[in-house]
Amino acid sequence: MTDKDPSARRDYTRSNAEMAAQWKIDVNRDPYDIPLAELDPAHDDLFAANKMLPYFERLRAEDPVHLSEGGPYGRYWSITKYEDIMAVDTNHKVFSSDIRNGGIRLGGQRLESEPDPLTHLPMFIMEDQPKHDEQRKAVQPMFQPQNLLDLEPLIRERAGIILDELPHGKAFNWVREVSVELTGRTLATLFDVPQEDRHKLIHWSDTVERLGDPEYFETPEAGFMELWKCWEYFDAVWKERQSRKVPGTDLISMLVHSPSTKDMTPNEYLGNMLLLIVGGNDTTRNSITGGVLALNQNPGEYKKLHDNPDVIPNMVSEIIRYQSPVAHMCRTALEDTEVRGRKIKKWDKVAMWYVSGNRDDEKIPRANEFLIDREGARHHLSFGFGIHRCVGNRVGEMQLRILWEEIQKRFKKVEVAGEPKYLRSNFIRGITELPVIVHSH
Repeated sequence: MTDKDPSARRDYTRSNAEMAAQWKIDVNRDPYDIPLAELDPAHDDLFAANKMLPYFERLRAEDPVHLSEGGPYGRYWSITKYEDIMAVDTNHKVFSSDIRNGGIRLGGQRLESEPDPLTHLPMFIMEDQPKHDEQRKAVQPMFQPQNLLDLEPLIRERAGIILDELPHGKAFNWVREVSVELTGRTLATLFDVPQEDRHKLIHWSDTVERLGDPEYFETPEAGFMELWKCWEYFDAVWKERQSRKVPGTDLISMLVHSPSTKDMTPNEYLGNMLLLIVGGNDTTRNSITGGVLALNQNPGEYKKLHDNPDVIPNMVSEIIRYQSPVAHMCRTALEDTEVRGRKIKKWDKVAMWYVSGNRDDEKIPRANEFLIDREGARHHLSFGFGIHRCVGNRVGEMQLRILWEEIQKRFKKVEVAGEPKYLRSNFIRGITELPVIVHSH
């Protein structure tokens, strides 16, 4: 890797607080009272209040390929039905993920000039062919079935330790004490870094989704400066892995020795590290938390779990569908095209709302219900489709399965004891706080 240029800076002229104030909306307004042309489901405040699902319900029914132009993310199309999302997700020749074309999330802009290395963080999920496949292959061996089998006893041991240390008879935040603990420890193992550094990984994962949140950073630039501390940390890890006489089998060693990744620029290395951190932490941890919440909201399903613990593998898939931890992914049209008869122009941004497609009852019967014994529960959108399908999906599923198996051994119930607090992000559908009390058998 070459040295990063410390003089590279973007001039941010507006604070996060100013931006949040400009786009503040009444989250309690009935979306059916809003003129359809003005309906924009991308407001982060809707996700912070967990009020976005009725917006998508209306769009699926009335305008499943919906154009928004006047909101905080400018002109983009909302794709809200299962089959349309799958069609866009698998058509990578027409719909680009490349960061230079706008990337994978709302707010990304097509680049027409030299990018700012401070904030322009390429990663393989934001590359098109052939570079995407070349870089993805660098880390893919980590997630082969034999490696997962080897990892399972360690995850089970750690899940048991985490659960055995929980306080009894008093409320605590399940997110902090369980969800991020398990995923953080697993990430540290995959990277082969000290377990005590897992809190840094969790912090950088949180930072990615809070760049625009005025509660955490005055400006986006302040958040990006925090993320560059991640590069400084992993730059040292990179150099240590390069120096080993015998190559390691961890994710960093794989990046160091792969022809497609060994010469990455600093911002590309940082981008790929953040991709692995967020992909390995945010999605799994929010499914861990979302499952506890969903079972409490549906006591009949919790009884099914008690009566038949063998349902856990199927329940894991249902949790991931119901939570939809990645709310959307974006693409950019490389040519004029059509989706469901709507004419999408070249360079238009297209948002595939997984959180909506997973509630499409034309594809998933009783889609708004949480059913842990649902037939075909694995047929959800949460991992994406095609070449960009989540590379670590099996690790996430395994952590969820093991954790719930260990919970059932120890606790009669994990009881929600207060209101959840949701992440202010339209990209990761996250839960930041969930007060619970555990009850032993």
